[in-house]
Amino acid sequence: MSNLSEERLVTLEHRGWQALCSSTGADFYGRLMTDDGVMLLAGGLLLDRGGVVESLDGAPPWSMYELSNVKLLPLGASAAALTYRATARRGDDEPFSALMTSVYRLVDDEPRLALYQQTVAPLHS
Repeated sequence: MSNLSEERLVTLEHRGWQALCSSTGADFYGRLMTDDGVMLLAGGLLLDRGGVVESLDGAPPWSMYELSNVKLLPLGASAAALTYRATARRGDDEPFSALMTSVYRLVDDEPRLALYQQTVAPLHS
C-alpha cells in the first residue's frame, strides 16, 4: 500500500477522529502535523501546529462521527489531498456537518498533515 493511498489516508483521518472522541487529539495531531502545518477551522480560526495542540488539550470529546463521500486527489509524488464530508456530535448537541480537506505530504516517507480545512455544510436531509 502506498503511503499516500486513499486507504492509508482514510485510516489516518479515522485515527484523528477517534483521538478527538477520546480527548487525545492534542497528542495525535501534535505528532501527525508537519512543523509548518496549519488548520483552518469552520469558524474562520487559523491555527498553526502549536495552536492546534493547545486548542485540543482538554477539549470536550466528540461522542460520534461519520465520514462520507471520500475522494483522493494526488498532488504529485509526495503529496495528496483527501476530501470528505464529516458529521459529528458532542453529547446531545446539534450535529456538526462540514466538508473537510486534508493535505498530506511525505516527510521521511511517512504521511504528515500539512493543511486541514473545514467548510460548514448543511446536514443531509
